[in-house]
Parts: sequence; C-alpha cells; structure tokens
Amino acid sequence: MAVPKRRHSHARKNKRRAHYKMKPINYVECPKCHSPKLPHRVCPHCGNYKDTLVRPPKEKKERG
Repeated sequence: MAVPKRRHSHARKNKRRAHYKMKPINYVECPKCHSPKLPHRVCPHCGNYKDTLVRPPKEKKERG
C-alpha cells in the first residue's frame, strides 16, 4: 500500500482545494410574472411551469 514519506504542508493542501468553492445561486425570470425563481421549478408567486398552471398561486393572509 502506498504511504507518503513526508507530510504535505497546509499551503499544498489548500492549493489542491482551491476549486471547491460554492457557486452563487442562479435565478431566472419567470416568463409570466417576471419575478425571480430557481430554474426548472414552479414559480412560487404565480404557480406556472413552462406556460402551464401547475398549482394555484398562494394568497397573502391579512394580519389584523
């Protein structure tokens, strides 16, 4: 079994992990209501997906 003879430094370890960063969330515009939404998902505001009403939109509750 191959075992390293010397230990790797922190800098060498961190150089290897340089590309493990998180990517920003990609939002797209809903074609119906023009609100931001995640791609390939039902719009949370109007309930449409690919120009088809999948679920009725949520109505806001009035506080009082």
